[in-house]
Amino acid sequence: MMQSMKNGGVFDFTGLKREVMELELMSHHPDFWNDRQKAEATLVKIKKLASRYQPWEKLYQDADELRSTLEIVKELDDAELEAEAVAQYLAMQASYKTLLQRERLHEESDPLDAIITIHAGAGGTESCDWVRMLYRMYSRYVQSQGFEQEILDVQDDEGGYRDISFQVKGEYAYGLLKYETGIHRMVRISPFDAAARRHTSFASVYVTPVLDDSIVVEIKPDDVRIDTYRASGAGGQKVNKTSSAVRITHLATGIVVACQNERSQFRNKDIAYSILKGRLYQHYKAQRDQEREANAVEKRDIGFGSQTRNYVFQPYTLVKDVRTKAETSQIHAVMDGKIDLFIEAALEEQWTSH
Repeated sequence: MMQSMKNGGVFDFTGLKREVMELELMSHHPDFWNDRQKAEATLVKIKKLASRYQPWEKLYQDADELRSTLEIVKELDDAELEAEAVAQYLAMQASYKTLLQRERLHEESDPLDAIITIHAGAGGTESCDWVRMLYRMYSRYVQSQGFEQEILDVQDDEGGYRDISFQVKGEYAYGLLKYETGIHRMVRISPFDAAARRHTSFASVYVTPVLDDSIVVEIKPDDVRIDTYRASGAGGQKVNKTSSAVRITHLATGIVVACQNERSQFRNKDIAYSILKGRLYQHYKAQRDQEREANAVEKRDIGFGSQTRNYVFQPYTLVKDVRTKAETSQIHAVMDGKIDLFIEAALEEQWTSH
């Protein structure tokens, strides 16, 4: 493992470490704080670069310690010490896997929190139930990663949700989840069909970053239309007494976002603006990359022929991603949040294509 890490140029952190040292030296210059905004940006950059190379540096140090331990084990034939060495090696393997994954998350928005929006598509009540199932799947994945989540907007429907938006809070939440964007198709024997026929349902998943101050997206007041309405759903009798829910439409792109989670209209507006900024960031990035059709899932039909991942419950079990060809027959494990296979396949494909 360690040999492959040292031979791979991407893991050679000496350049990053040198850059951090140069920036830190600059930060001690008497004139450093003359331009406060530039100085603060430099400190943020130092922190980000250091967070990339320091874990690798520690892993190399741990490897040297492990080599020393193995030499002692070989001399003393100590079973207890050997067991400790094996446990240390397994922990290092896990760290290596995590660091390798982080190296592949190199875009400026990857470390940010994420907002996941799921819309019901073709399939009526079936699709609303499918949205509920997907929400549960992502919630389980979020829990497994130690992330936090918060529902921002939900439109209930008989059997499930027409739409649901929720924020995922955690380091690299957006980078890990961004490739979940797409049309998700389910085939199963419908629990809503008395004749027990097989039904096909669709839902769109759209993942956007929660932008921090380092990424600026300008939205002028004339660029949007803001509508307020009474919130619906859970929340007791007070939920419908005031028009606290907010819907923002970006006129140039047609992007629409909404939030009704908070009882304060001002707080809902702030959250909706945050969601809109994330979507506009993705929209304009897609334009620059000339990949608008591939990324703008909201502009595509949520129906036959447009799916990016298939989930088949009947007559056999299979989950297959159309883009990466990753697949598994363990559909119930996937629905319990075990989607690492698809995330890692997407990251690998993105990495090798650059």
